[in-house]
Amino acid sequence: MDGTPTGRTGRYLPIAEHGLIGDLRSVALVGTDGTIDWYCCPAFDAPSVFASLLDAERGGRFELAVAGPARTKQFYFPDTNVLITRFFTEEGVGEVQDFMPVGGGPVEAERHRLIRRVLCVRGSLPFRARVAPRFDYGTRPHTVRLTGDTAVFESAGPALALTATVPLEADGPDARADFKLAQSESAVFALDQVGGAVAPRRCARAEAEEQFAATVAYWRRWLSASRYRGRWREHVHRSALTLKLLTYAPTGAIVAAPTTSLPERAGGERNWDYRYVWVRDAAFCVYALLRLGFTGEAAAFMDFVTRHISPGDGRSSGPLQIMYGIDGRTDLAERELGHLEGYRGAAPVRVGNAAADQLQLDVYGALIDSIYLYDKWAEPISSGQWDDVCALVDWVCAHWDQPDEGIWETRGGRRDFLYSRLMCWVAVERAIRLANRRGLPADLPRWRECRDTVYRRIMRRGWSETRQAFVQYEGGDVLDAAVLMMPLAKFIAPTDPKWLSTLDALGQDLVSDSLVYRYDPRTSPDGVRGDEGTFSLCSFWYVEALTRAGRLDEARLAFEKMLTYANHLGLYAEEISRTGEQQGNFPQAFTHLALISAAFNLDRALG
Repeated sequence: MDGTPTGRTGRYLPIAEHGLIGDLRSVALVGTDGTIDWYCCPAFDAPSVFASLLDAERGGRFELAVAGPARTKQFYFPDTNVLITRFFTEEGVGEVQDFMPVGGGPVEAERHRLIRRVLCVRGSLPFRARVAPRFDYGTRPHTVRLTGDTAVFESAGPALALTATVPLEADGPDARADFKLAQSESAVFALDQVGGAVAPRRCARAEAEEQFAATVAYWRRWLSASRYRGRWREHVHRSALTLKLLTYAPTGAIVAAPTTSLPERAGGERNWDYRYVWVRDAAFCVYALLRLGFTGEAAAFMDFVTRHISPGDGRSSGPLQIMYGIDGRTDLAERELGHLEGYRGAAPVRVGNAAADQLQLDVYGALIDSIYLYDKWAEPISSGQWDDVCALVDWVCAHWDQPDEGIWETRGGRRDFLYSRLMCWVAVERAIRLANRRGLPADLPRWRECRDTVYRRIMRRGWSETRQAFVQYEGGDVLDAAVLMMPLAKFIAPTDPKWLSTLDALGQDLVSDSLVYRYDPRTSPDGVRGDEGTFSLCSFWYVEALTRAGRLDEARLAFEKMLTYANHLGLYAEEISRTGEQQGNFPQAFTHLALISAAFNLDRALG
């Protein structure tokens, strides 16, 4: 990125001015000014320790930067999730290397160590650090106990230990350090969760260097399994590394995003908690990772599905919830944290997600398609897994024609959404394919009849003669970018006249210079006030639909334009504002998996 002055305009950095580090259990968001603005420990969905991203005063933060004015640049150490923030001043150049070691023994895994390594690259520089944790979203008071080079922050719940190779001072409930480094000198800060068998342990410079090398080696070894050699390798691999950071190693869960309540529009109120396993998002992640050759992550998610998603639970919303906790729990009660002002005042801040109780029929298609692809590209599913698939397909055959809340989780009432019908068709059609290929037992006559009935229903009631397009819901004339999945799911030929007419209609109504809106809330009220930005997932779906329709010049231009909206590290939030700013939770798995799919298919089409 271009060098930018440190310090914040107002009290908040733009959402896009952050990088991501993590240990496959949680992540931290590091601003371009060297401040950690978001960190939940010990897991993605644990209460925050640093949350100045959601309240600059009450949230807590970990500041580490050159003392005084500086320009900054931020980048990832090549082919890793180790983040480097550089500071350029009149006196010299410094940098902070941020990373979280991955692996180690059971005790080390419980430490959740976060290492911040400071170097003076040229000249001589003063640095300043301030560690200001605010436990449980800023609601739980704590004490700080300082012993030499160690500060222990203790609350009624978790405790954190900060060790440093420079002197620390207590400053109220915080710890701070002011120090100066000459050229080639370094300092190390390490933040650990402590308690039980995990005691504070100093992180010496030599150990930090060893951990840096081991972390770099881990990420490079992981990425070396990628089979992608196409035109957009750097962007695809950054997306893959990001998706890997969003996996929860103990269970194989994949979170939709590592943050909560980052607004989808300036001022709120489209603020949601995304730190959970959306069946749809995770299943699509499996597709993207399998495409690149990462079968281990797909296997881990399949294990999560087998352990935690039982088709016999008998809920009112069907045998599947649309989302689960990273440990498989089903109770994700939503509440508002009224004491936090929200990002740039965009209230409310929510934790939990009430959409967990919605009926969204499309998740059956997403899940069964991922199981089908796993069986095809990775390894055959077990007999027990097939029994579960059969139970899900039988349920879909009996319930596919119910109205539901749809893929966009509208809170304006249930409708007969075309996308939900489409993915019910996918659920049945992929199960039929799997049964035929493997010779597995199934009620094929019933399944085929259901598949064909759903197909005819979509073609008859999902098509609008007025719009000459497939529409959002039966009997309406509202367009919806979700129908871009029709050719991607192989429901309709990508050159079918009805589809090409739909593609043109979407281009006229929902596309703005390659950026795609999900739908128009004014013509299709969704139960939430205000408008929103373009939806980056849909923009990449649009690229793929153009590709499959043979409109390669348009597809490539749209794809290249989308790449310009990434942040300086190649990361995307959920949406893009009219001014090109990232909006919504960040980074967003949906966006990155769609980038991988679009790049893979466009690259193959270009030859």
